[in-house]
Amino acid sequence: MDPGGAGEGTRVEHSELRADCGNCFGLCCVALAFTRSADFARDKAAGEPCGHLGADHRCTIHDRLRDRGYAGCTVYDCLGAGQKVSRHTFAGHDWRDAADGGRAMFAVLPVVRQLHELLRHLAELRTLPAAATLYGPAAAAAARIEELSLGTAQSLLALDVAAERSQVAELLRAASALARAAFPRRKDHRGADLMGSRLRGADLRGADLRGAYLIGADLRGADLRGADLLGTDFRGADLREADLRDALFLTAPQLTAASGAATTRLPPGLPYPSHWA
Repeated sequence: MDPGGAGEGTRVEHSELRADCGNCFGLCCVALAFTRSADFARDKAAGEPCGHLGADHRCTIHDRLRDRGYAGCTVYDCLGAGQKVSRHTFAGHDWRDAADGGRAMFAVLPVVRQLHELLRHLAELRTLPAAATLYGPAAAAAARIEELSLGTAQSLLALDVAAERSQVAELLRAASALARAAFPRRKDHRGADLMGSRLRGADLRGADLRGAYLIGADLRGADLRGADLLGTDFRGADLREADLRDALFLTAPQLTAASGAATTRLPPGLPYPSHWA
C-alpha cells in the first residue's frame, strides 16, 4: 500500500479506508450490540438486526439518527471494513443467506476494522515531515497489514490483532515524539482522567493526550496544535474555538462525539460534524 503524499504535511484519506455503505450488507447495523442509554434509544444484542435496517441494507433513519435517539451510531466508523468484509472476505455473499446466520461475517468485521485503523494511522505518519526517518518502516508495516486484511475469514479470526497493534504502536509513538519535539513545554497527560476538566484556553500544544479521558471537558479556546490525540475520548467535550490544527492521529468519530462550531480549527481533510452549530 502506498499512502502517497509523504512529507507533504496533509492528512491522507484513502477511499478504501472510508465507509461505503452502498457496498456493504449493513454489517454494523447487525453485528454490533448497544444498550439503551443517552446514545441509543433501545437495547440491541450483537447479531440482531437493528429495527431501522431496511431490506436494502441501508439505515432508514440515517439523516435523523440524533433526533431519533441514536447518536451513538453517528460516532461509529468502520473505516471501510464493512465493504471489504462484504465484498472481498465473503465474496459478496449476503449474511442473510449464510448457513450460520452471518456469525462468521460479524466476527470478522471488528478484526478488519482494527486493521484498517492501523492502516489509517500509518498513512498519517507518512505525512509528518518530522517523522521522515520512519516512512520506510511505516510503509512496510502498512503493506503487511493490508495483506493480512485481505486474508480468509479463518485467517482473520486466528490473527493476533493485539500483536499487530503493538508493533504499529511503537512506530506511532516514535513518530509522535519526533513531531512533538518542536514543543518544548509539552504536557504529558497520556491516559489521564480529565473528565469534566475546565481546560478553557489551556495551552496543550504538543501535549501527549493519547488515551486520555476528556469526556465532558471544557476545551473552549484550548490550543491543541501538535497534540497526540490517538484514542483520546472527546465524548461530550466542548471544542468551540479550540485549535486542533496539526493534531496527531485525530479521527472524524472523535470529533463527532464532541461538540464544536465553525470557530473550531481542524486539521486539513477532517470535516466538520453535521451537528456542530
